[in-house]
Amino acid sequence: MKKIKYKLLGRQQLQEFNMEDHDPLQKNNTPPFDVPVTGMVYGALLNYKGEVEAISDALHQEPYKAPPKAPILYIKPENTKIAHKMPIPLPANVTELQVGAALGIVIGRTASKVSIEEAFDYIDGYTIVNDISIPHESIYRPAISQKARDGFCPVGPYIVEKHSSIQPDRLKIQVFINNELCQENSTANLIRPVAQLLSEMTSFMTLDPGDVVLVGVPENPPLVKAGDHIRIEIEQIGVLENQVVREEELRLGVSP
Repeated sequence: MKKIKYKLLGRQQLQEFNMEDHDPLQKNNTPPFDVPVTGMVYGALLNYKGEVEAISDALHQEPYKAPPKAPILYIKPENTKIAHKMPIPLPANVTELQVGAALGIVIGRTASKVSIEEAFDYIDGYTIVNDISIPHESIYRPAISQKARDGFCPVGPYIVEKHSSIQPDRLKIQVFINNELCQENSTANLIRPVAQLLSEMTSFMTLDPGDVVLVGVPENPPLVKAGDHIRIEIEQIGVLENQVVREEELRLGVSP
């Protein structure tokens, strides 16, 4: 039986329930969610086959000359994290944001130099992450000002604990903008499946309990503007929803 862990705003501890018996999303009186993860959020660029195919010509030109031979990683810092149904700020002088629907792998114990065969032993569970960014052309170089803005990493609404029935390399991902399906893909299209990605990452860096690894963002990410409602659905994991709101219209800590 699958279990979920979630955190409500104002509560210090995660709450745990059987998914079949309790879904907090179905309760109208549930207090607002808080971000369910506490660690670092690491993302992997160019980990979907279609994403690499779309820019294959550019990858063989200067300064790249070839597709990447190792994971291209980046960090979504603490200031970017927001919870389910919290507003995503649209910065002044920016007209559109790019949606980044990603499966998040939540680390359960310290992982260093992990083999592919052992990788799943280090996973606590899975969550949904929206890797929001301002559209940009950078491939290998860090796009910090485009990806690390306040509120640019919605996470949640909860963590679904690792279970034998969940195959993280075969999950359908859908993105709906204003209830219209705008993107559909599957983690079956990853270049580096989950175990390989974790093994390659931990060959040179340690992942701590609570850290989250984004397996990648599919090609053709949708663009959104002020007022748009984003719903990301990942098979067996859940639904993450947020709305884009102009930064100047937001008051600290107040949802639209």
